[in-house]
Amino acid sequence: MNLINLFLESLSTLTLNKTRTGLAILGIIIGIGSVIALVSLGQATQKSIQNQIQSLGSNLLTVSPGAVNQGGVRGASGGGTTLTLEDAKTIESSPQITTIQTVSPELSKRTQITTGASNTNVQVIGVTPAYSDVHKIAVDSGNFITQHDVDAMTKVAVIGPQVATDLFGTSSPIGQKIRAGGQTLTVVGVTVSKGGTGFQNQDDIVFVPLSTAQKQMFGSDYLSSIALEAKSSDQMLAAQDEVGYFLLARHKITDPTLADFSIFSQQDILNTASSVTGTFTTLLSGVAAISLLVGGIGIMNIMLVTVTERTREIGLRKALGAKKKIIITQFLSESIILTFTGGLFGIVLGILASFIISKISNSLFVVSPSSILLAFAVSAAIGIIFGWYPAQRASNLQPIEALRYE
Repeated sequence: MNLINLFLESLSTLTLNKTRTGLAILGIIIGIGSVIALVSLGQATQKSIQNQIQSLGSNLLTVSPGAVNQGGVRGASGGGTTLTLEDAKTIESSPQITTIQTVSPELSKRTQITTGASNTNVQVIGVTPAYSDVHKIAVDSGNFITQHDVDAMTKVAVIGPQVATDLFGTSSPIGQKIRAGGQTLTVVGVTVSKGGTGFQNQDDIVFVPLSTAQKQMFGSDYLSSIALEAKSSDQMLAAQDEVGYFLLARHKITDPTLADFSIFSQQDILNTASSVTGTFTTLLSGVAAISLLVGGIGIMNIMLVTVTERTREIGLRKALGAKKKIIITQFLSESIILTFTGGLFGIVLGILASFIISKISNSLFVVSPSSILLAFAVSAAIGIIFGWYPAQRASNLQPIEALRYE
């Protein structure tokens, strides 16, 4: 029996009981579709987080108060009060620091913003003009914080587009008054949307002059962080070392393990986020793989029932000289046809589900070619693994006993 005849005969056999065949294929469709959709969801989440991190700036280093290790227990990053404006100014002016291009001292607090009957709880960041360079912030309308605003301690604010929508709706916020931290501020600018949710949404932030934030709004002499832009990506490690040793000397700390600050590079954050989302994607894939296992068991059950129903047919074939290999190939081909057909429909279902999820959640649409190739491989493996036992069982039937079967 050649391969074409074998395929046509297997197809003819499977179409005799369309309902049973359809239910067997359905298990594989759901399994493959789930794997592709959930892997796509995990990869889209990972890509979205990476884009948000990269949108914070390029060649970025962040110095945060708080010890890296205190008695073996990690301190809360950004939770200390050990960084000051003078630290930032000396980093910027010191001849010892040769790898840093721009320094941005920052004070960040979460507070309630009100105007009229509208209010929202957002992140308020006290900044200098360098912030827009380090974090690649562009202004859609109005102006960003200027050095004059910092020097004169003016009561002005630049707001993100999400804040503008929450407080003013479709009206222009430029020139409008808002209250934050017990102060009345005049909106002088609105930033360009960067998109994204969570992970410090760049559209849901209010920027004020650093001096205004420190002296008038929050009464803080310390900084939440110092953002540094290295001159190039090749100098990131050197910049991290330079700034680290400089601050250790400035804070009169001789043992680096007792440092009262932490320095994170953009790549460190990316690696951590990728590790977390990678684990998330693996867990989702594992959950989806369970449905594949169930689908495979369904295929095996269907094939076992088929073997039982066709016992007399198998006995007749063996009595007429059909070899064991032919019987195995026959039933194995039927199993593989089931799983491949289910795999193809499952791939289409998975891509479609991924697209719908991305539209509903307003997230990225990401489908990895590797997940599609994996789906094909899994389909083939299920067909062979779960079809082998029924095929082997059919081939081992004795012709006389099979012909006598009722």
